[in-house]
Amino acid sequence: MEFRASHRYAHISAKKVRLTANLIRGLNVNRALEVLSVTTTRGSSMFNKVLRSAVANASQNDGVDVNSLFVSEARVDEGPLIHGRARFRPGAMGRAMPIRRRTSHLKLTVTEREAN
Repeated sequence: MEFRASHRYAHISAKKVRLTANLIRGLNVNRALEVLSVTTTRGSSMFNKVLRSAVANASQNDGVDVNSLFVSEARVDEGPLIHGRARFRPGAMGRAMPIRRRTSHLKLTVTEREAN
């Protein structure tokens, strides 16, 4: 059974958070929490909250063993720009340089391992 959690409109670019998503994809939930606790990026703290939320969603179901969960999917999609458009600041020789404040959507799915 799959359990999902997401963090939408996170104030960080998707390119930066994808590195953290690649670290935890396919890991056991306990191992993924350990990896996220020692990783010192902003994206790791965001994924830590999302992973804890997915585990809490799974623990609401009585038939699920939380220790047998693993991260089956960790996706990061690009969100809209903050304020909906690029703003500008002065550049060299009278030019305008855009400021693109990016957001991202973090999506995480945990699945119970099949007991053989």
